[in-house]
Amino acid sequence: MSRALDGVRVVELCEIMQGPLAGQTLGDLGADVVKVERGERGDAMRVLDREAVGTGRMSSYFVALNRNKRSVALDLKTAGGMEILHRLLAEADVLVHNYRPHAIRRLGLSYEDISAQYPRLVYASASGFGVTGPWAHKPGQDMLAQTVSGLATAVGDPGLTSYLNPTAQVDYASGMGLVQGVLAALLERERTGRGQEVRVNLLDTAVAMQMLEAAAHSMYAHPLNWVTQWYGGTFATADGVVTVLGLFRDNAVRLICDALEVPDLSLRPELATSELQARNRDLVNEVVAPVVARLSTEEALRRFERVDLLCAPQLTLAEVLRHPQLAANELLVEVDVPGQDPARVVGYPVRLSRSPAEVRRAVPRVGEHTAEVLAELGYPPEQIAEFARQGAVRADHVVQEEIHR
Repeated sequence: MSRALDGVRVVELCEIMQGPLAGQTLGDLGADVVKVERGERGDAMRVLDREAVGTGRMSSYFVALNRNKRSVALDLKTAGGMEILHRLLAEADVLVHNYRPHAIRRLGLSYEDISAQYPRLVYASASGFGVTGPWAHKPGQDMLAQTVSGLATAVGDPGLTSYLNPTAQVDYASGMGLVQGVLAALLERERTGRGQEVRVNLLDTAVAMQMLEAAAHSMYAHPLNWVTQWYGGTFATADGVVTVLGLFRDNAVRLICDALEVPDLSLRPELATSELQARNRDLVNEVVAPVVARLSTEEALRRFERVDLLCAPQLTLAEVLRHPQLAANELLVEVDVPGQDPARVVGYPVRLSRSPAEVRRAVPRVGEHTAEVLAELGYPPEQIAEFARQGAVRADHVVQEEIHR
């Protein structure tokens, strides 16, 4: 089966989520991804899952982001480690890194440093706030991006002034944005023969996620909140919870009253328009909530769907992971984990009909493929062993076994 990125080699100098997600996605699409990790610890995501690491198991966080990669452990502060990295870059199509701007410049690996040496290289960087400006030096983190971008204050509950989403939504969006930029740069290189720089940052991504709200503010100076500006509600049922939305409906209250077979509340003057229905939703909910509470979730959804209202059951993550719709979508994939049972994790959510994403490689141990990759670069076994003695590569038992085969 053909893979979309067969023949593309990616060097990943990344930790945590933003960059590793981009590297994994390129690997899912067929690229050969070499993940360069530091020293004995490797990617910090390997140790953040306290429950797993405390029992000697591999971090589930790392497993989620690092399939379809080979791990090479280098010390870039040594001459040998830097030599090996440059040998990798000479044969690579893409470099992905999420080092802070000053750190990457200190290593001599900025785009300006290496673009002339490797003119076909697509140079992709992910940062917290950008590479210039007053915040360029700041370390990035998803919840910080939410905090400074306005996402944390764009909450639907009028009783809250701010809310931090514990899910790394901005990391995910920026990582996928980086993939989009890399693919565009590779396509452009087919015409010109030259690589280019691709950059994303968490701040820009978080603001871009609010493009509708930003346009409403800049054009007409009014706020847009999809939760509070139209009628809707979340209601307890006899056996669960449902969310009903009045979006895109001229008279949502009339529809919900029809569904529940109660008198039409939209005939009341204070509920006569969609704007008034949103403003006075508590008046509607006083009538609606007790009726919904007597219905099963299935019955409530059936009634709301009958009148063409947007609705869905409120599920926990555990429940949706077991849901037949997710199974039909084939989102979950099985990944081998060294020394453990295979893990079921979230796969690439985009479907290609002829060259679909697939799992080809297990999640690697730190430096598991160091000797293998160095041999492919033309280093003889004795030179690899010397690099290990110098500390340029990780010299654990895995690497030593490979060196002496």
